Amino acid sequence: MTQPTTAAPAGPSGGFLAEIKDAVSTRAFLLVLGVLALQLAFITSYIGAFHHPEPSRIPLAVAAPAEEVATRVARSLGALPGDPLDTRTVPDEAAARARIEDRSVDGALVVDPAGKTDRLLVASGAGASLSQALEGIVGRAGAAQGRGVRVVDVAPAAAGDARGLSSFYLVVGWCVGGYLCAAILAISAGARPANSARAVIRLGSLLLYAIAAGLLGTVVAGPVLGALPGNVMALWGLGTLVVFAVGAITLAFQGVAGVVGIGLAILLVVVFGNPSAGGAYPYPLLPPFWRAIGPALPPGAGTYAARSITYFRGNDAGPAMLVLSAWAVLGSAVTMVCAVFHQGRGGPAVGSGATGPAAARAPGP
Repeated sequence: MTQPTTAAPAGPSGGFLAEIKDAVSTRAFLLVLGVLALQLAFITSYIGAFHHPEPSRIPLAVAAPAEEVATRVARSLGALPGDPLDTRTVPDEAAARARIEDRSVDGALVVDPAGKTDRLLVASGAGASLSQALEGIVGRAGAAQGRGVRVVDVAPAAAGDARGLSSFYLVVGWCVGGYLCAAILAISAGARPANSARAVIRLGSLLLYAIAAGLLGTVVAGPVLGALPGNVMALWGLGTLVVFAVGAITLAFQGVAGVVGIGLAILLVVVFGNPSAGGAYPYPLLPPFWRAIGPALPPGAGTYAARSITYFRGNDAGPAMLVLSAWAVLGSAVTMVCAVFHQGRGGPAVGSGATGPAAARAPGP
């Protein structure tokens, strides 16, 4: 009579240590360490950028009826301890307003030699914290000379745009959509595109998403919530470019590093990009490192362009749009190069039904 066989117990039998090795692979352990490093970088970047805002060389125009008076006041303000202001003289108030509107300066002091009160022109649409910093610096300097300051906001933030932050949050939302869409497109069929056709399809799908996300974000921020009164078509174009640029960067990172590329995209866009974007604190109030990298990253370029479109009739938005375009082109190019390289190394064809290890284990004929 045949004795019934007893099935071998499933799983490891080497004790608790073997259980740990089976539950947490080496790859998972390394990824968790990467997440920890990303978390610490996030904390360091945000607190480092925001914990102690200090004005540094804020561009300020000085106008007075007499050129020698404007020069004297400009030199006095430019010599304040800590260099909080970067002053230059202009012929009159009209020229000062023009400089603010074209974003050459962040404020202007119009001196009245015949009286005891000068006018400080600011633009809260470029960031309330910046205009408040100017008011404090110039006000204290004037009080030390026995003079008062009357603040005039020549480009005020909209009533629904508290502290001028809506542009920043709109761009952050676009950035989040860009890298999440790219991540989903990638992980749906392997992080690295198997061939150039798949890469083109992913980029094309990302573009369609970017067009929709740009329009919907603009409609919500503008007509629906009344936060941003800027030109709808211009903001739509900006939104499309921001979403596509960030998504293309994410696809490029994924093409180079696989799933780890998602973390690299978050490091660039969220950890470094958001705190340096000039949202809560515009560039002159940020520490040197964040002030230097902000304009070159998508969140900073997008925020600056959005404020230019909304409150300054698009003035000086061109350089920021070029930065975003460069990221979009670079991300797309790297994505395609990675796809061609992977295909050249024998990557599986689209629709083959076997990828990676599964293909290697497939039985022969």
